[in-house]
Amino acid sequence: MIEAVNINKYFGDNHVLKDVSVKFYQGKTNLVIGQSGSGKTVLIKCLVGLHEINSGQIYYDNRLFSKLTFGQKKAIRQEIGMLFQGGALFDYMNVEQNVGFPLKMFSDLSIAKQKDRVDFCLHRVNLRNANKLMPSELSGGMIKRVAIARAIALNPRYLFCDEPNSGLDPQTANLIDNLISEITEEFNITTVINTHDMNSVVEIGENIIFIHDGKIWWEGDNNEILNSENKELNDFVFASKLTRKLKT
Repeated sequence: MIEAVNINKYFGDNHVLKDVSVKFYQGKTNLVIGQSGSGKTVLIKCLVGLHEINSGQIYYDNRLFSKLTFGQKKAIRQEIGMLFQGGALFDYMNVEQNVGFPLKMFSDLSIAKQKDRVDFCLHRVNLRNANKLMPSELSGGMIKRVAIARAIALNPRYLFCDEPNSGLDPQTANLIDNLISEITEEFNITTVINTHDMNSVVEIGENIIFIHDGKIWWEGDNNEILNSENKELNDFVFASKLTRKLKT
């Protein structure tokens, strides 16, 4: 579990996060939603240590992350998998090399065991026989699946996903949603997803955090969100035709 307690973040005089307290649960898909500028991306960056908070505490399974030294934080970061918005594959590396990169950098596995782990991760995301393909030869959905394989290569306890469905067609987006959900449950990962995709919210939102004006404005799950009476949440959620249709 990841927990933030009364965290505040300023950029100059701009108070971006305002006494934010929130929990992200192990084995669940935890989704963070909110309008652009609401503070959700800043929250994610604070959680992984890319931004230093001005006050409050951040815990990773009862370890006080926000007060650790750089070296101590590095040890926890090695337990974190990251899925970036565009996939962020190295274009000069083939699929096998991309997935194996964190193993080469941060593990003590032999070359043979690294290869076994790469093959396992690629099989898990349904990309058998894709090892030698270059990123330029992959579809958008394949790029995201390779990125997921790389994110789980070190068997992380925590997985952060930034707009995992960005740029994908609806069918492929559903496949990525289901894959992230399955991996979260199968490996009992604390998964945190920053998303604007309301279909993801409805389909896999086991724990949903809505941020508005730098505050936690609503918390619930995908069964509760469509029946909420929270005005700001409804204005955000039902701005899309899909969710307006689901409401009716």
